[in-house]
Order: sequence, then C-alpha cells, then structure tokens
Amino acid sequence: MINRRNIVGAGLLGAAGAAAAFANPEAAQVLAPAKINRNRRKFNMVTTWPKGLPGLGRAAERVAERVFAMSDGLMEIKVFAAGELVPAFESFDAVANGSADMYHGAEYYWTAKSSAFPFFTAVPFGMTAQEIMGWIDFGGGQELWDELSGQFGVKAIQGANTGHQMGGWFRKEINSLDDLVGLKMRIPGQGGDVLRALGGSAIALSGGEIYQALQTGSIDATEWVGPWNDYSLGFHREAPYYYGPGFHEPGASLAVGMNLKVWESLTAGEQAIIKAACESTNHTSLGEFTYQNSVYLDLLVREHGTQLRSFPPEVVKAMSEAAYDVRAASGKDGIEKRIYESFEASLKLMRGWAKVSDGAYYPARELGK
Repeated sequence: MINRRNIVGAGLLGAAGAAAAFANPEAAQVLAPAKINRNRRKFNMVTTWPKGLPGLGRAAERVAERVFAMSDGLMEIKVFAAGELVPAFESFDAVANGSADMYHGAEYYWTAKSSAFPFFTAVPFGMTAQEIMGWIDFGGGQELWDELSGQFGVKAIQGANTGHQMGGWFRKEINSLDDLVGLKMRIPGQGGDVLRALGGSAIALSGGEIYQALQTGSIDATEWVGPWNDYSLGFHREAPYYYGPGFHEPGASLAVGMNLKVWESLTAGEQAIIKAACESTNHTSLGEFTYQNSVYLDLLVREHGTQLRSFPPEVVKAMSEAAYDVRAASGKDGIEKRIYESFEASLKLMRGWAKVSDGAYYPARELGK
C-alpha cells in the first residue's frame, strides 16, 4: 500500500525546494529541468545531375532525406538540380567559395583542378564498386582524398555508386581501331584521355546537354551510366548500338562535397549524421543500380530494338594499354603521385582476390544456364 506520509513528505520537500528556488536564483538553476540546446541547420546542395533524374539525382535527394530523418528534422538540406543555382560543372567552385554548402557529383569533373580527382570516381580499367569502397574506407583513400580536397576548402565523402557502367551509345558500329579515329564522343575524365590517345575527340558535357548534342550530330557517341539512367535520357532514340562493358568506369563512385568551414562548424554528432546518411546512400544506390539496370536493359533490347555490342579484342587491348599510360601520367609528383601509388597498390592487391572470387564465379555460373 502507498504510504500517505511519504507522499505528504515528498510534497513538502517539493514545496520547500520551490520556495528556496524562489528566494535563491542560483538554486533555481540547479533544480530546474535540464535544457538541451539543439540548433537547427539548413544547407543548400547543388548537383551535377539533371532535374528529376532517377538513380543519380535520387541519390542526392536520399542523402538529404536521411540527414533530415536522423537529425529529427534539425538538419535540413535543400537539393538543387544542375542549372538551378549553378551550372553542373561549377558545383565544386560554388562549394569551395561558400556560395553553396554542399554538392553531389562526380569527382572526375574537377580534373582541371587536379589530375588525381578521377581516382575518387573511376579510371579506365581501374577499380570495381566494391574495390573503390575498399580502398577509400580501408586502404587509405579517404585520408588522401581529405588532403586533396582540403587544399580547395572542401570535405568530400562517398555518396553513391552506379556499379559497372556501359561503354556507350554509338551511331555506327565499332569494328576496329580505325573507327575510333575522328570519333566525337561525350566522355569525361581519364576515359576521355584514352579516347584521345586512340585518335578520337573527347567532349565534356553535363547530363542535360547530351541528348541534344547526339540528336544534332555534334557528337557521334556518348557514354553516361547504364541502362536505367540512359533510358531516362532517351539516348536509344538517336544511337542504336549499345557497347559494353564500360572499361572507363568499372564502378563509378559519386561524392558529397561540403564546404570545409561549414563542415568544421558542425558538432561531432552532426558530422556523424552526414557521414551515416552518405554511407547508407552509397550502399543503397549500388543495389538499386544493379537491379534497375537489369530491368531497363531488358526493356531496351526487347521493346526498343537496342543492339548490344562488345568492343573488338584489338580495341580492348589498345584501350587497356592507353589506360595504363594515362593513369601513370596523372600521378607524377606531389599529392597526385601519392594518390596514384596508393590506388595502384590497392588495385594490384585486390585483383588477386577478384581473380579467384567474382572473376572466376561469373563464367562458372553461366555453365549451368
């Protein structure tokens, strides 16, 4: 049974405490319920993606949604498509100079700033999605990335991955190396350098500019991502031949970059929320691209007459040789050399495992079809 005297006593103690607090403001501070100061933060995120683009554009939105949810609504990110605040290729500068707080994009778009940036997206005949995650998270890649981006006042984190990409859409078939000579193709990063080495012309265009260039004949071919994103931009209506695999981007990692001063103004908990949102989006996007690319590849072939092609062996061999030279040329000294050497060492290490795991498994699986 409840002891009435205890209740009365507690009430008297409460009353006495209240009276003491009224008489002594310092006591009031001790007895008052604890107050937690929770600051609301709002950020603008610019992106390199066309408005409404599935996959890549959705990944940026997903980061924002997860930051908002995990912070109980105290951290809000407003996402802007390419061109809404700044053009796609000006996203990095906007964040570096503080015009925007964050970007979502591909690091190889910033090659003019440093030849090492492509290693944090994709390089020809480089790492698969799993391998680049391994290098960045466990092989020292993030520390080198912090050093490189920090020179420009940016903190960058993995924020999506497309998985393996296709080699591109072509108006005409590629039957030999001669077919690459004079070819005008939209292809950024080191992939573009490989094409130039083989006699082609590489053109950098943002996603929203590609279709018109292909339609008007300004370019003869384009790569973008894979069946899911490519279908949404309609490339199949202008170029019938779809080549693969995409040796230039075997596992493209996309990034969330944040103005370094803004990043350093966050609490450790706020930084952890952004990191967690980016990490979860990175993993979610890889599964999403893997599944949706399968759905849309079937759709393109079955309903739109897309003709799948593989690059001829002599073209693959020449691309591989050129890619090795391009990668080496991008890391001659300074931070670029250290990034190149770290990347190559990790790639060599993980290739050993790939040979006896995925590399051996895929052909074996086909035997039972």
